[in-house]
Amino acid sequence: MLALAAPSSAQKAAPAAPPVVQQTPVQAQPAPPAPIQAAPPAQAPAAAASAENTSQSRSTTFVMRELSPWSMFMSADVIVKAVMIGLAFASLMTWTIFIAKMVELSVVQRKLRWALAKIGDARSLAEAQFALGAKEGVLPSLLAASMREARQSAGISSDAGIKERAASSCAEIVRAEGRRIRLGMGLLATIGATSPFVGLFGTVWGIMNSFIGISKSQTTNLAVVAPGIAEALLATAFGLAAAIPAVVIYNMFSRSIAHYRAVYADTSVEILTLVSRDLVQRYPAAAPAAE
Repeated sequence: MLALAAPSSAQKAAPAAPPVVQQTPVQAQPAPPAPIQAAPPAQAPAAAASAENTSQSRSTTFVMRELSPWSMFMSADVIVKAVMIGLAFASLMTWTIFIAKMVELSVVQRKLRWALAKIGDARSLAEAQFALGAKEGVLPSLLAASMREARQSAGISSDAGIKERAASSCAEIVRAEGRRIRLGMGLLATIGATSPFVGLFGTVWGIMNSFIGISKSQTTNLAVVAPGIAEALLATAFGLAAAIPAVVIYNMFSRSIAHYRAVYADTSVEILTLVSRDLVQRYPAAAPAAE
């Protein structure tokens, strides 16, 4: 009975062993949390880098949006602003002269062509003046000067010197008309010659201020350097925008005025021909008497 009781007691004691065996997986459970805790530090630098890139792109976009001509003008130095305002005024003067000269030249050329067509068949100063009527222009002025000289020489028994005096009066009218038609051309030449240098002065001044700002900020970042240099170069752009049209318009008007002066110079020759014809009609027997 004792032998039989021993195994039964052993069998009763045997179930107490499994708790000892179950403690082994319980102790191994703390290992899995290690990779779970290591994952967030690996993702944090990537998120920070993406956020930094996004902020840099936004700041770059903002800087590029602000680099407009108006914003650069408003943020420029006082001297650079004065230079750009002066060049803008010079450009306005250039286009004003262009419009005024275009209208003036078209009007005087049309009047001169009309007057030449009217006096084409005239045989004397009186007929030419009657054909023109009370019109104004260079040709009526030449006719009036020739008629005045003829009236003042009416009491003279010879035609000696009458044609020379009429030619002198016509030459003076031609010179006065040449001076009048060239009004504004000197201003165009001045704007075309000096505007690039004025713009260059504004550029040099703006770049000098940009370098001073760089030295004070102690950085060579493009976002800091670019706006000042862009403002300085804007002055050069203003200078070129004022100079190039002025030079082109000056050359165009120089050719037009030279052609117009040649036409009314030939017109003065026509007037002197009429004066000579009137003198022959006034003194028909002067040549036979001299013989």
